[in-house]
Amino acid sequence: MAVTVKWLESRQFVGTDSTGHSVVLSSPADGVGVKPSDLLLLALAGCTAYDVVDILEKKRKKLRKLAIEVSAEQEKEPPWTFRRIHAVYRLTGDLDERAVRQAIQLSEEKYCAVAATLRGAAQLTSEYTIDR
Repeated sequence: MAVTVKWLESRQFVGTDSTGHSVVLSSPADGVGVKPSDLLLLALAGCTAYDVVDILEKKRKKLRKLAIEVSAEQEKEPPWTFRRIHAVYRLTGDLDERAVRQAIQLSEEKYCAVAATLRGAAQLTSEYTIDR
């Protein structure tokens, strides 16, 4: 697996993943793309979202909606590493707590490569809510 980032202009870049899909990256001042540090949090949310949907489908659970909000606390001085990362899963559907808890746990502790990588550098926590 390999990705590339190419400089466009100013503080704007285009990143291309291993399958050829692209994303624009920039500083907040340039305002045309995603901040790289936000992209890391998006990667965590996307990775675990994929797993949770997949696991719940395999369990034949009726998931209608899923949203994951990830927040982080950074160090106050360089390097601005993430110290704590917290994910809030909001699920809607005909779901039981045990299946949801197990799907999230399997993703965060076994399947999601992003979570496994970040766990060595930051404290990862999560919570969930289920709406019927």
